[in-house]
Amino acid sequence: MRIAVLLSGGVDSAVAVHLLQQQGHELHLFYIQIGLDNGEGDCSAEEDIEMCRLIARRYNLPFDIVPLHEEYWAHIMKYSLDTVKQGLTPHPDMMCNKIIKFGFFEERYGHRFDKTATGHYASVIYENGKYYLGTAADPVKDQTDFLAQISYSQLSHILFPLGGLPKDQVRAIASKIGLPNARRKDSQGICFLGKINYNDFIRRQIGEKPGPVIDIATGKKIGTHKGFWFHTIGQRKGLGLSGGPWYVVRKNVRDNVVYVANGYDTPMQYGRDIHLSEMHWITENPFETNGSKEIKVAFKNRHNPRFMAGMLNMGDEGHYLLRSDEDVQGIAPGQFAIIYSTDHRLCLGSGVITAPGHNNKQ
Repeated sequence: MRIAVLLSGGVDSAVAVHLLQQQGHELHLFYIQIGLDNGEGDCSAEEDIEMCRLIARRYNLPFDIVPLHEEYWAHIMKYSLDTVKQGLTPHPDMMCNKIIKFGFFEERYGHRFDKTATGHYASVIYENGKYYLGTAADPVKDQTDFLAQISYSQLSHILFPLGGLPKDQVRAIASKIGLPNARRKDSQGICFLGKINYNDFIRRQIGEKPGPVIDIATGKKIGTHKGFWFHTIGQRKGLGLSGGPWYVVRKNVRDNVVYVANGYDTPMQYGRDIHLSEMHWITENPFETNGSKEIKVAFKNRHNPRFMAGMLNMGDEGHYLLRSDEDVQGIAPGQFAIIYSTDHRLCLGSGVITAPGHNNKQ
């Protein structure tokens, strides 16, 4: 097959190249380039590109840099900043995959190839004549929660060569064959933005507006924040409050107030009902398949290896209620709930978490 491979400069996509070439495929390597918001160069991106060039030279493969700066800022960062301004919590990495990696790149380059491959930890399962997004063999590295907004047509054109491998085996392969990035650390930045400080980035884009931090149990002011947009539901670090731990449990967007609760096990951190809207099903709508308005599911509301169980109920006008079997910490409107099959094998889709009443106001 002729395969377009998206490189990041990291070890995962490099090992994906190695595995695909071993299988005898014809490969063309690509790197998607996004600039910083201040218009300056990103040294980490320069390092990434140089690493990609090394991989291309090692395997004697064509390599191209794809500039998608304008598309990224017009879509991903606009979505992220608009969401933050509403007091909600965005998920830029998920939207990157949907709109940039498997959207604009596919429209302009990827469609010329039989498949597009990436170093994501996920799998594509083909059964009963349909493609399904499957979870990875490594539960800690599984990235299906970052892919749960892709479309069926996008999924049908993707390859995930690392889906069946644990991360330590990927590192071992890279070391054994002497890849130059075998020991390079995994990136922790926002999508393509690399090693930037999130609060500094938000400050440059939105600014600061001091407001009170209120202990929700007593109603007393215990501190001052620099703008509700710097904080998200469930946040513990970076609050600058003594006598903790303190958790953000609510925000009043209109009055620029952040409410916190004290203690590791305060019930204010938890809830069991998760309201959802804008539900996106990747392959098929399970409610139509089951002929029911209530289905048993597994789910995640944050990036971690642990699945939770619950019942997903379909309401009116596109609204859904996910009722967890156990307490869920940090239910943050604006984020996504990722829906899985009960055996954790398939990622079915995702929905946007809303506040009760479906108005997305915290």
